[in-house]
Amino acid sequence: MPQRIEVTLKEQLLDAEGQSLCVKAKNYFDIDLHRVRTIHIVTIDADLTPDQTETIRTEIFTNPVTQVSSLRPLDVDFDWIIWVGFRPGVRDNPGATAVEAVEDLLRSPLKPGEAIYTSKRYCLKGNGISRRDAEKIAGELLANDIIQQWAVYDRSQWDPATGIGFIIPKVILDHHPEVATLSIDSDDTLTRLSEERSLSLNPNDIPTIRSYFLKPEVQRQRRQVSLSDPTDVELEYLSQARSDHCNHNTFGGRFTYRDLESGKTETIDSLFKTYIQGPTLELKARKEWVVSVLWDNAGVGRFDRDHNYVITGETHNSPSNMEAYGGAITGIVGIYRDPMGTGKGSRLIMGSYGYCVGPRDYDGDLQPRLHPKRLLDGVIEGVRDGGNKSGIPTPFGQVMFHPGYLGKCLVFVTALGIMPAEINGEPSDQKTILPGDLAVMCGGRVGKDGIHGVTASSATFSANTPAGHVQIGDPYTQKKMHDFLIDARDEGLIRFITDNGGGGLSSSVGESALFSNGCDIQLDKVPLKYDGLDQWEIWISESQERMTVAIDPDHLHRFMALSRQHEVESTVIGTYTDSGKIHITYNGATCAYVDLDLLTSAFPQWEFEAVWRPPALRGLTEPVVGVPEDFAGLILDMLARPNVCSKEWVCRQYDHEVQGTSVIKPLVGAARDVPSDAAVIRPVLTSERGLVFSQALIPMYSAIDAYHMTTCTIDEAVRRAIAVGGDPDHLGGVDNFCWPSVQYDADRNPDGKHKAAGLVRSCRALKTMCMAYGIPLLSGKDSMYVDGHLPGRYGESHKVSALETLQFSVAGVIEDVGQCLTMDAKVPGDLVYVVGLTRNELGGSEYYELFGELGLNVPVVDPDGFAVCYRLMAEAVRKGLLASCHGIYRGGLAVHLALVAMAGETGLAVNLKRVPSDGIDRDDTLLFSESAGRFIVTVAPENRDAFDRLMAGQTAACVGRVTRTPQLKIDGMHGKCIAELTVEQMKSAWKGPFGDLI
Repeated sequence: MPQRIEVTLKEQLLDAEGQSLCVKAKNYFDIDLHRVRTIHIVTIDADLTPDQTETIRTEIFTNPVTQVSSLRPLDVDFDWIIWVGFRPGVRDNPGATAVEAVEDLLRSPLKPGEAIYTSKRYCLKGNGISRRDAEKIAGELLANDIIQQWAVYDRSQWDPATGIGFIIPKVILDHHPEVATLSIDSDDTLTRLSEERSLSLNPNDIPTIRSYFLKPEVQRQRRQVSLSDPTDVELEYLSQARSDHCNHNTFGGRFTYRDLESGKTETIDSLFKTYIQGPTLELKARKEWVVSVLWDNAGVGRFDRDHNYVITGETHNSPSNMEAYGGAITGIVGIYRDPMGTGKGSRLIMGSYGYCVGPRDYDGDLQPRLHPKRLLDGVIEGVRDGGNKSGIPTPFGQVMFHPGYLGKCLVFVTALGIMPAEINGEPSDQKTILPGDLAVMCGGRVGKDGIHGVTASSATFSANTPAGHVQIGDPYTQKKMHDFLIDARDEGLIRFITDNGGGGLSSSVGESALFSNGCDIQLDKVPLKYDGLDQWEIWISESQERMTVAIDPDHLHRFMALSRQHEVESTVIGTYTDSGKIHITYNGATCAYVDLDLLTSAFPQWEFEAVWRPPALRGLTEPVVGVPEDFAGLILDMLARPNVCSKEWVCRQYDHEVQGTSVIKPLVGAARDVPSDAAVIRPVLTSERGLVFSQALIPMYSAIDAYHMTTCTIDEAVRRAIAVGGDPDHLGGVDNFCWPSVQYDADRNPDGKHKAAGLVRSCRALKTMCMAYGIPLLSGKDSMYVDGHLPGRYGESHKVSALETLQFSVAGVIEDVGQCLTMDAKVPGDLVYVVGLTRNELGGSEYYELFGELGLNVPVVDPDGFAVCYRLMAEAVRKGLLASCHGIYRGGLAVHLALVAMAGETGLAVNLKRVPSDGIDRDDTLLFSESAGRFIVTVAPENRDAFDRLMAGQTAACVGRVTRTPQLKIDGMHGKCIAELTVEQMKSAWKGPFGDLI
């Protein structure tokens, strides 16, 4: 019989979760809640005695200092009660952890089918709260219908003896798994199957798939294993393998590019090979520190003689758009598995984030599934839990607001790891598989979660049908798996390792089988969360926290013993072969038999038309903005802009000190409240070497030209690294593209050719910048189709495409972390320099956006010239000539002078006449232009001559001094003081928009 434990904080203690709900209800819906008490419910569906349950209550679930608990419903005063619990099949991380704790306490495992489920009830108090208010809070603040169920009770419905009763979200599938054979008698039939099964097959791939299965030799071989037409397992496998996510068909496609300005037409055969692979291999040959690129889950660079570092990044946009918390936590723990699956495995040392969402205060006619405010809160919490609970620091990140992301938000996540340079005398980055090696699945079990949006297609929906297409990452399970695999690696037990990400076993086994040239997989051996899954579901499910490992059969006993020691489930699911086939069976019967080389040789290249219409031909012009009369007020307005103002409330939720490696923190300055240009960590604590990390996002420029968006983004990421002490000759890059659909369709995507041209131009810029700056692309990712269809106020549909977006990240080795710099002005009397030239480049700027304008004059990067300057700046840091250094980014010179002053809580007195500029005759242009390649540095007077000599021939000038009075004083180009602002005034404006969220 089920039993219940209810737990809550003692009456006199602050319920932080309840208080947060009060604040959100007021801010979001203007609903006044006087108080909310949160009660945690533990439902035990197991055969336990009352004495055992009482022991569990007191020993595991109750802190006697802060909490009270009961085996009956707790008597808490309320006007309304909201109950929230997971739907069947959704990963209940606290419940899974509770099972482990109970088993440890009782020293006995629960029986098969027994489980523990967690839920919450919120006791609301407040005057005038209606049922509609309570339901709004439940449905829009506390629960997401995709993964959770909820109920609202008033006093008349509440039974103090039974409470909510026993809600057991157990998955029960009344279904016998069976393999379906699917007729493909025509292209039309296969097209229909693709639509019915959500395979999303490209129309050009359909004849190739049919042709393969109709070959006489293939049919003969299939008859030998009792197969004829393709099975559902095979078509699902091909669908996953040929998806743009797994196979990168867009970047590998053929683009016919036509420039309407020059009239020239050219063909690019694979953006990847032309602009990414080619330059990276060329740079790898020049740079001895580049260890491994382009083939593994992540790129590898040399950290020192004994260690390599590992880096990769990706996005998790669509899942986060549907279920913000689940999508984001799955994204961050998913990207963490890539370094774990690189080479023979690396230890995780750092993560970062980048969020692009709609305006947080959006109140327009479009109705996104999740309001940007709630979406961003959920995404922040998901990445927070994924990192903090995994014991991995998160010292850097960015947040960007724009209406274009209402249709689909972007959630960038990046991960870094470190590994020994050698393991048992062999290079750690190398791995292979030999025929006869065992295929082992480690970590979590397989369920219906993560199956391309299809939930239990062959089952009848009921209260016990699992929620299928949303996953909830479990950082605790993954942390145990991480530690186990590191130990197994160090003992030389791992021959090959890769993660189960997109496509699940279909991807991890299908790709790893290429190394041995075949595999035999027994799907009936795969551990399942519950019975009733069809074979194709087992094969492609993306259930989280799983790795696929190849081991020598002689190591099986020790590998499994180590797995049990770490309480990680590991299961042999098959054998690698040299048959040339993926051979999948279930209870001895073949359900898939496909040639491995089908996916690498037979399919046609995707083709795209790209037509570039320059900004002027699209009607873009430079706006006429009146000369400001109140520069002080204008600067305060700029500091309060959403894409400029303080995001302290976000980064303070992330633990950057875990592991004890942080050198340059996410927030710096006298009050530790101004964001650093970049992060520096010391991953090997016995060494003074550091690892610098930075990233940049400037999608607004792509509305003018994606080429310049890309050059400016890469330049900013590099400048951020240089500003804290990075070495420009030891920087590796990670390119993460997020692009709207580039496939032209006159009705559904009429501007597809223009977006395709933007992608070509962006890739060209990527190559140009990487070659000029000497940055090999260690890793990268493309996430296409960031478009959304949203209902309007009257139910009409609106297509909303995200901006053409590139997040660029850089990482590199710093020889001595003791030489690193922060951006705060430090000593009154120091000289303030501006390095770099300011031009009339306000196109796409924050200043123009303030007036609702876009403009034409987007910042232009001079990569060859900037590269020389950056090497000299790095030398200035090494020689100790700088007291502080800060790049000039979004918002321009005025914003970043203010940040330098605010960080140091000192004053700056600056004369705009001395700022190096070209073609500028207005103070506002000089203050708010976003020209690339610029820094603000402070220099002690005794270092002035040495710095001037070093920078001779470069554009650099002393423009003022650091003052003792904490204020920013700016004299204009014509000699008159145009602005005088105290640090207190500036901080008030800068922290104002989100200050109440800290």
